[in-house]
Amino acid sequence: MNTTRILTLIFIISFLSFQSLLAQLKPVFENGEAQVLPELKDSSEWIRHDLWVETTFDTDGDGKKDRMHVAVTRPKQTDTEGLKLPVVYATSPYYAGTAPDVKGLFWNVKHELGATAPSRTKVEVQRKVNRPIISNSDINQWLPRGYIVVHSSSPGTGLSEGAPTVGGENESLAPKAVIEWLTGKENGYTSPDGNEKVKAFWSTGKVGMTGTSYNGTLPLAAATTGVPGLEAIIPIAPNTSYYHYYRSNGLVRSPGGYLGEDIDVLYDYIHSGDESKRAYNNKTIRDTEMAKGMDRATGDYNDFWAGRDYLNKLDNMQAALLMSHGFNDWNVMPEHSYRIYSALRDNGIPSMIFYHQGGHGGPPPFSMMNRWFTRYLHGVENGVEDEPRAWIVREQDDRTKPTAYPDYPNPDAKNVSFYLKPGAPAAGSLALDTVKSVGKETLVDNYSFSGSALAQADYTEHRLIYLSPVLTEAVHISGVPRITVKVASNKPAANLSVWLVSLPWTEGRNSKITDNIITRGWADPQNHASIRESEPLVPGRFYEVRFDLQPDDQIIPAGQQIGLMIFSSDKEFTLHPKPGTELTVDLNGTVLILPVVGGKNAVEKAMK
Repeated sequence: MNTTRILTLIFIISFLSFQSLLAQLKPVFENGEAQVLPELKDSSEWIRHDLWVETTFDTDGDGKKDRMHVAVTRPKQTDTEGLKLPVVYATSPYYAGTAPDVKGLFWNVKHELGATAPSRTKVEVQRKVNRPIISNSDINQWLPRGYIVVHSSSPGTGLSEGAPTVGGENESLAPKAVIEWLTGKENGYTSPDGNEKVKAFWSTGKVGMTGTSYNGTLPLAAATTGVPGLEAIIPIAPNTSYYHYYRSNGLVRSPGGYLGEDIDVLYDYIHSGDESKRAYNNKTIRDTEMAKGMDRATGDYNDFWAGRDYLNKLDNMQAALLMSHGFNDWNVMPEHSYRIYSALRDNGIPSMIFYHQGGHGGPPPFSMMNRWFTRYLHGVENGVEDEPRAWIVREQDDRTKPTAYPDYPNPDAKNVSFYLKPGAPAAGSLALDTVKSVGKETLVDNYSFSGSALAQADYTEHRLIYLSPVLTEAVHISGVPRITVKVASNKPAANLSVWLVSLPWTEGRNSKITDNIITRGWADPQNHASIRESEPLVPGRFYEVRFDLQPDDQIIPAGQQIGLMIFSSDKEFTLHPKPGTELTVDLNGTVLILPVVGGKNAVEKAMK
């Protein structure tokens, strides 16, 4: 073959290779968002397969490192064209099914504070697994826009090995191992016990995570490890501290809608892993570690709970955070998102927060999520880091149309102190007087009455309520209210519950008021000095109990009254001791601090 023919052949091969590169599918971006590609819309052409990723731990006691069950959904072009794409990764303990809702699964809450509760019913999950599909969530949204979607089952659930620990270290290390595999580590296998390896050759090594509730907790758990490759997370209503989920300022307090749930109940609820390993897991995790650490008797914070508080583990986190939550989420309460957002913002981590006025769940608008992943997974300079930090859906607005603010809390919010004037068993008043009130008022505990019934009652001995004048102008609350209650009990232990409400009460959601409950809080007076150490109350002695209410951002319209309600047992959230405990509040030592946009001047104008 002469030189001319060789050069011609080289030219042809080079030209065809160049043409092939030009023809290779590429993600498309408009207005800073990844666009749907027609070539990726046909689900019949998606490649779906499953595998197992080896971790660094052994929590089921079989002497082998636990492997996580992982499912991958990717475009065919990752095979035919060598296309590499970033990954949207979701992990969950729920994918393989949960325990049945049987009688006695939750703890019985009808007993005295500090007493040993009756034993509860322990259950087993009947596992549901459909291989190779762990879940179909997120695929239709993200894959057509140029992402690979990966799912995995948490330790001790589905076909993943190990034990569920509900916030234990393995729940952070498991997704870390999967991300390491997605960024090139050779720890992927075709089976849970074989040696045939699988490589993530189709991944760019850029990973984002998202999910709601427990599934939103796990992206944060993974991010706290500082694992390289996890570039961005979008947690939606995440549980960021299991203490704050099951306790409140020393008080045993259930999540809304799940009265009597505790961390061991959640363990039973998700434990869908290998039946042959469950006895070992139950003994070591539920019946030993949890039984000793959860301390349902006192409600005190301890090392068990500290190890399940992600605020204590943020030092290594680098992933950009877009957090979403509802201000009326009484299951995973809004403090869970705010405490993490606030800390990461102060640490210089790219952070943005989206709040709506609804309940549990609710992602940010998809365009916001799209821009977030486009910026941090595809590396497109779309300017999200220069946009406002806080996006809040105003009352009655569509959730897809939030209002932008420089930050949360609103930078224009200033703390305003409110003092209490007597009026029990009817309503007292909430005033701005700088001269504190004098007087003491007593309530009688009775869990039989719901908080909403107590708030609407004109006259009752079972709560104390203090009302502002009827507002002549709207008042915008933004931030974390705080209260100091100077209180005495006639017994060594008592629940203490506080609601901030908007009156008159309006049933339904047809008014301008999103919810009559502005915010709430709970505390154990026995923990007045420390949430780590409780001490029995001396009957008749007054104690100053200071604690935060749940974060909020709400505009209370003109024509309403702001009401502070103090009571004892909260029927929907606390233990139910026998009625009759008396709490006496010293008004002279009690003050409510509200963060109000415009500060005291705005309140004075509205209360004229």
